[in-house]
Amino acid sequence: MLVKKYKKARLTPYSKLFFQLGLILTLIIIYIALEWKSFDRGINELGQTIFQIEEVEEIPITERIIEVKPPPPPPPAPQIIEIVSDELEIIETILESTETDEGEAIKIDYSIDDIDEIIEDEIVDMEVPFAIIEEPPVYPGCTGTKAQKKKCMVAKITKLVSRKYNTGLAGDLGLSPGKKRVYVQFKIDKTGKVVNVRARGPHKRLEKEAIRVVNMIPKMTPGKQRGRPVGVKYTLPITLIVE
Repeated sequence: MLVKKYKKARLTPYSKLFFQLGLILTLIIIYIALEWKSFDRGINELGQTIFQIEEVEEIPITERIIEVKPPPPPPPAPQIIEIVSDELEIIETILESTETDEGEAIKIDYSIDDIDEIIEDEIVDMEVPFAIIEEPPVYPGCTGTKAQKKKCMVAKITKLVSRKYNTGLAGDLGLSPGKKRVYVQFKIDKTGKVVNVRARGPHKRLEKEAIRVVNMIPKMTPGKQRGRPVGVKYTLPITLIVE
């Protein structure tokens, strides 16, 4: 059997066109399927429906009855009534007047033997903080009022420490940079001498140096509390800057 074929027929140039037409047709069908609307069926279309009527049951209203208890009966009256007589004998106490007349002389009998001699105890050596001392210690060369003497004493001690303290010692000890504080506490006794010097700081050598410098403070006029010489406690902070 011979195959009939048209020699001039050429389908290759139209293959792209046919592909595009098929693609467009497919997209149109998908779009119509997505946009297709369906409507709900009405009640009439559902056929015969059965409605059930619910019976409403009436619930009777109940009342809460509160029982009221009768009050308790009154206590029985005493059968025997005692009659108390109100005629009592009251003994009145007569108070004598303590007021005296200005013209009346008062006599007091006493003798020397009846007087007890009161011996005042000696005040024990006490320590008073520098901030509340009545009369502060006087540094040599300081004059003026109590406040001026206090201010002068602080300035003199600060100047002495700043001149005599070895400030380069802090850098030689390899301490970290910043401010270092050494707190020195000492006592100015009732003779005016500096005693009981103690120090607390970041290194033992800084503490020893502070004690050495504070012991160089000269003898002062002792402080007084209630007019008597007393020991005075003093705290001196020393600030060092390590670079």
